[in-house]
Parts: sequence; structure tokens; C-alpha cells
Amino acid sequence: MRMRLKGLLSTLLLAALPVAAQTAPGAGALSAPNANPFPSTYTRYASRPTVIRNVNIFTAAGPLIRNGAILIQDGKVVSVGATVDAPADAVVIDGTGKYVTPGIVDDHSHLGANAAPSVWARSDANELVNPVTGYVWVEHSVWPQDPQFPRDLAGGVTTIQVLPGSGNLFGGRSVILKMVPSPSVQGMKFPGAKYGLKMACGENPMRVYSTRGPQTRMGDVAGYRAAWIQAEAYRRRWDKWLADKTGDPPTRDLNLETLAEALRGNILVHQHCYMADEMMQLIDVSKEFGYKIRSFHHAIEAYKIADVLAKEGIAASMWADWGGMKMEMMDGVRANMAIVHAAGGITIMHSDDASGSQRLNQEAAKSMAAGRAIGINITEEDAIKWMTINPAWAIGLEDKIGSLVAGKNADVVLWSGNPFSVYTRAEKVWIDGAMLFDRLDPRQQWRTDFELGFVPVNNGGSR
Repeated sequence: MRMRLKGLLSTLLLAALPVAAQTAPGAGALSAPNANPFPSTYTRYASRPTVIRNVNIFTAAGPLIRNGAILIQDGKVVSVGATVDAPADAVVIDGTGKYVTPGIVDDHSHLGANAAPSVWARSDANELVNPVTGYVWVEHSVWPQDPQFPRDLAGGVTTIQVLPGSGNLFGGRSVILKMVPSPSVQGMKFPGAKYGLKMACGENPMRVYSTRGPQTRMGDVAGYRAAWIQAEAYRRRWDKWLADKTGDPPTRDLNLETLAEALRGNILVHQHCYMADEMMQLIDVSKEFGYKIRSFHHAIEAYKIADVLAKEGIAASMWADWGGMKMEMMDGVRANMAIVHAAGGITIMHSDDASGSQRLNQEAAKSMAAGRAIGINITEEDAIKWMTINPAWAIGLEDKIGSLVAGKNADVVLWSGNPFSVYTRAEKVWIDGAMLFDRLDPRQQWRTDFELGFVPVNNGGSR
């Protein structure tokens, strides 16, 4: 695939011409007026029918298929099994000794918003002016030329949720991105994806607002409740007007508009929280106001309430072994993910880190080993789900991505070996059936404009 430079400062795009866009709005069916002013302009890249055969396939929907085959065509997975019927013009790849998985989904990223290089001028993820900043949308901070994007792609990541930072009680709206080159964030936005609402509890907002409130955990909870009370009243006003259209509409409030959509279930709530007792309190707050927490992020102490999370249907987006960096992280255990999984919880491997996001397969392997060390038999099929279909569910896209079944988007990774080996690398990556990364061909490795003149062309796609 040839590389070309479009315009003096444009992104260095892969030279495949985009084909017809997938027709869907950039967000869910929202009730608020003009709720989608920044629609996705993503168009999938041109692709050819492709068969990978003689390959071991983790589908994230069933057992490992050994020496199987997968056919992808027109942006979709067509068939997966021991054999497939392929069209005569299909590209055929021999995967002997290699593995195929769904594209990795990272549901906690700050790429593009906290872009590289890590300097003040590129630290755009936290709007630290008020504990409640539901009015900010992180997509307006995302720099599509962040050189971290192609490195995520080289690590097998095909979809990310970019979240605002965790300095505020309500940090604002997230955005779901495909890991594709584009001169604009709209060109990366996943068509049809719902927005997320980032919330945070504990030490972060307490530290940021220590001189102007909230200063305590009780202040955090009071701040949530006060904001939800306002949002509930705002939602009722708009619901009444939308029902009868009598008189002038209520005055729009960008902050309450986001919170009201979360109350309606149109925006998914992602809650930064470490400690078990705080997670339990936030579940109570969610029940008081009738919204649903989609996932607790970081969730160092999720193992203490694994049964509760399973019962409530709340995911836990976790690290393999981070902990101890502040008081609320002191009681972590390495088998956290395995314990949540064993209780029937929705277990997710996330990154919150530009480097870790490139190695989520290795992070999952560490958590799998930690579980086995205490007697929990985590299988490789289980661990694959932690970084594919489970995070896809957390961002509301489990019907489109996250597993290799017929009809889903062809987000596919061919690994050089078993993906849980430290020696394995993502060899080829397809998004919507288009090969956007090939470790063996420097011409098919995305470089952003930021890297031009600084990074050698033949870098092997190293991570």
C-alpha cells in the first residue's frame, strides 16, 4: 500500500481510496435538540476479499479453532470455521503457526487528548475549572496526528474510547475512535457509537479542588447528587416540551444536556473509582437517580465486591498489576481480574496508558497467570474476551465488533504466534476488512505528519 502526503500539514494517509460510508449518526438516538452537531465522517478503506487459512482462531465467541480459516469481505466477517468457501479473487494468507483474534478494544484511553510529545500544550484531557464539566466533549481536544495512534494500531488495537481525565466529578463526554489515519477527529469517529460520560470519585477531585471544594469524599457524593438533581429537572422540562411542543423550548444548557442524556440511557456512564466501599456508594447514587453505571474504571478493589458487580451487571475495567501509587490504590491484588471473572463479572483489560495500550495482550497474559496462581482456571478463551468482546460491550458496540462471527465488522488481527506470549507481535491488522498495518511491509505502516523527517520510514512498526 503506497503512502501519500495530502496537503502540506495533512495526515500521512494510506493510499487506499475510501469507499461508501457506513450510514449512521455519530451518536445514539438522542432526545436533546441538535444532539449530534459533530457527526462521524468515517469511510472505510477499500479492501479485497481475504482468506486467512491454516491459522488458530480465537473468536471470542467460542473455543479456539485450530488450523481453521476466516473469510472477510466487503468490510465484514463472512465465515469462520475449519474451512471456508472463498471467492476466486480472494487474497489468501497462509497462517500456519500463527493466531487470529478480533481487533483489541481499549475502553480507557487518552490518546489524542493527552498527545505525544507529553508537553503542556498537548495535555488537553482535563478541563480543571469546575467539578462538573459535563459540557466539554473530549473529541474537541483530540489531535488526529498524535504519533501514539499508529503505535496502538501496531499493537493490534482497532477501537478505543478516548475519555476526559479524572480530575472532575463529571469530566465530560468521551468519544469512540477507529484506529485509522484521518486529518480530522470526525474521520476517526466510530459511526453509530454512543457517547460516554466520564465521572470520577475519590482522591483526584479531592486533590484538584482541595481549596475550592469538594475537599472530602462526602463532598464528592454531595456534588454528584446536586448535579443529578439539576439534570433530572432539566430532563423533565425537555421531555414535557418534546411531548407537546407547546410554546418556546426550554433554554439549552450544555452541561445538563449531557447529564440528562445519561439519565435517559443514551450516554453510557464510565466511573473512575478504586475502592470497593466507594463503588458501593456510587451504585446507591445511580439507583437514587435511575441511571446505570456501565463500568467502574481502574477498580483496584473490585475483587472485594465481585459478586455485587456481577449481580448489578456493571463491568470492571482494570489493570493487570498497577497499584500502590496513592492511598486508594494500596489494597490491590494481582488476581483482581481473575476473581471478578470467576464471580461472573464483566471483566475488562484497559490501559489508561499510551504504552500499556500497545501491549494489552501481554497485560491480559499477566492477569491470566495471576488467576491460575491462586487456583482460578482462566483459559486463553476467557482472557481474549477481556480485551475484545467485553470492552466492546462496555462502549455499547458488542453487536458490531469484539468477536469474529459472521456479519460483524472485520476488525481482525493476525499475530506472529500465540498472542499471550511476550515474543508475539501483531503482524497484520485489518479494520472493516481493509489491511491498515503490515509489520512485514513498511509501505503499509501509518506515520503521522508529526513524525515526518524525524522517524525513519523503515521502522518495522516497532512498539
